[in-house]
Amino acid sequence: MGIRVLRWRRSPLWRATDRREAWVTLGALVLLALGAPAAGWAGGALADASLRQEIRAQHEERRPVTAVVVGPAPEARRFAGDPGDGSGRTPVVAAWQAPDGTSRTGEVTTSGARGPGAPVRVWTDAAGLPVPPPMDAGAARTHAVLGGVGAFLLAAGCVEAGRRLIVGRMVRQRYALLDREWAEAGPDWGRAGTGS
Repeated sequence: MGIRVLRWRRSPLWRATDRREAWVTLGALVLLALGAPAAGWAGGALADASLRQEIRAQHEERRPVTAVVVGPAPEARRFAGDPGDGSGRTPVVAAWQAPDGTSRTGEVTTSGARGPGAPVRVWTDAAGLPVPPPMDAGAARTHAVLGGVGAFLLAAGCVEAGRRLIVGRMVRQRYALLDREWAEAGPDWGRAGTGS
């Protein structure tokens, strides 16, 4: 195989432009094999570190509180967590105690239908207002993996786009050279007795 490749390189049909195209393609393959996975790993690692930091910040800012269901949420607001929407979350009005000791009442969502007096876990901020629960580690890991895959695909796409641009330019230059050589050959290049 190696001998055939070397013989092909020495072939008179193997032009300098063909060699340059081959080098561009080889460079693109190396970048796809080494650079794109490295970019994907780096993108995933950066996303993972950022998401872990965000989870730590969310756990510092938010606190779980046990609230007591007061009653169902007003009908006007039930569309967001209507049990018929498939989310399994039901809006209710609940009461809880804020970190400063004051009593709070507000609308929260719970999993499943809860009657008055039922305990509900609510996440609150430093002011005692309800907030979404912090992101869990599994969701963060999934987002980091998706970020890494996205970085890999972006890097691979950039390499391929660059290769296509360079090879396209080389092909246009080759055709321009062929057009010039064809014009220099003259209109009677194939006639008998024209001196060739």
